[in-house]
Formats: sequence, C-alpha cells, structure tokens
Amino acid sequence: MKFSLGPVLFYWPKQTMQTFYQTAADSRVDIVYLGETVCSKRRELKFDDYMALAHMLREAGKQVCLSTMTLLEAPSELRELKRYCDNGDFLIEANDVGAIGLLHEHRLPFICGAPVSIYNAQSLHHLLSLGMQRWVMPVELSQDNVKKLLNDPLLQPQRHRFETELFAFGHLPLAWSARCFTARSEQRYKDQCELCCIKYPQGRKVTSQDGQEVFVLNGIQTLSGARYNLINQLPHLGKEVDIVRISPQSEGTFDWLNKFVNNQDGSAPHPLGADECNGYWLQLAGMVREPSLAR
Repeated sequence: MKFSLGPVLFYWPKQTMQTFYQTAADSRVDIVYLGETVCSKRRELKFDDYMALAHMLREAGKQVCLSTMTLLEAPSELRELKRYCDNGDFLIEANDVGAIGLLHEHRLPFICGAPVSIYNAQSLHHLLSLGMQRWVMPVELSQDNVKKLLNDPLLQPQRHRFETELFAFGHLPLAWSARCFTARSEQRYKDQCELCCIKYPQGRKVTSQDGQEVFVLNGIQTLSGARYNLINQLPHLGKEVDIVRISPQSEGTFDWLNKFVNNQDGSAPHPLGADECNGYWLQLAGMVREPSLAR
C-alpha cells in the first residue's frame, strides 16, 4: 500500500506552503500532488514555484504529480492548464474533462481526479483508452461500490493497467460553484474578494440552525463539515485500493500520515473523534461516524 498527499485545498501563505513541502520531502509519503485546484486567484505560489517544489520532492525520492484546476472559468485559466499539461516532466492529475482532452490530444498519460466523478465500468474503460493510468474514486463511493465496479468483466482484463486511489483523510470535497462563498460570507463581491480565503487556513465552518457543523466553505468549494477518516478501515481495504490519500490539513498532517502508515495491518487503530466521519466508505450516510474499529 502506498500513501499520497493530495493537493493543498486551502489558501496558505507562500512560506507556509514551502515549509509544508520541505516536511513532506522528509516524510514517509510516497506520492505528492502539487498545484492549485480551487481558485486561480490564489497566486502565492506560481507555476515556476510549483515546478521548483516538484523537482525538490523528486530528488527526495517522491513521485510527484501536478494537479489541475477543477472548475475552469476564464481563458487565462485555460492557458495555465495548457502550461501544466506541457510541463514535459511530471504526470498530471486531471480534475476536469478539458484537461483530459488536452492530455489525450498530446498523447500524454494522466491521473483522473475525483471531481471527474466516474461511477461505472464503461467510463473507466473509455478513460483507459485515452491514457488514464490511475483514478481517484469519487469520495462518496463505498467499498462495495468500488469492488463491484472493478470486478466488472469489462475491466478485469485491464486491471493491471491502472491504479486506484482512495481519499481517506480530510474534509471531503463535495461541490464547486461559480460563486465564492468565502467572499460572500464577508459581504464582498467575488471580483473584489481581496483574497480573503487566506484568513481561513482550514476554511470556514458552517453550522445548521440546530448547531451541527454541516459544511466547510473554502472559496468556491464546499467541503464536508466532519473530517473523513478511514484509518481503521486500512486493514480491510482489500486488493481494490492501491493508494491511500491524505488531504493536507493546516495542522497535524504528518502526525496523521504516520498514524495511517503504522496502522496498515490494524495494529495501531485510532478511535475517531466526535468531529470525524467514515460513512460513505461503509455505505452509510456520509456524515455518519461508525465507531466500530472492526469494519
């Protein structure tokens, strides 16, 4: 089993990002994803900065992938996407079908990100024909869903051709919108947001009228209110999952990475907190926390 660090979903200062990836270089992670996937206004790190980090991490022995934007809204974002796809060195995680089209056009292999939302064997089969080498399954798929999908007769002969990655830790990315919720929460227009996301390194919590934390708002992105945590499911993942993804948090990311690595065989389980959930993987409501350590 390999472990990955997903792209940082939040808007952090440049120095914070560079320190984070310096720590990643010395960590036990196998794969690191780099790039801005939420909002193109977030320019603390530019393309050349990401490339410099990519080379540093590769020299440290990590596999590096570049992640593309999820919701393209302007010609400038399309130009930046082409720059990523033409990097000539690192594998791309395509987070929308426009990136997949560009990569196929240039006959380049790619990773299909979770926002592309693949739910059936026919779609995976088609993406394989376009050059897909790995897919990150949609966050709401259960273990039973994935097992059934990957055991489809259409995919069985090609199973050796691609890897499957599971988002296993972090607030679940659920939706994206043309509107910016963080700007709106500060009574600002999206075009005059003044990059206010940088004040919220872990997003803004949203509670229901009865006080339950239901979502975390992160610019144009809506995340789950509870933190997804599948640490106790690691020993039961089976042969379907090749890579376990840790989504970077503002604090404690590498402590959690070590906990996950140490519990691959179930010898170091960890009780979930009241603010954590694991429902989707167990085919329950997404926000449910199943306390049993045996499932």
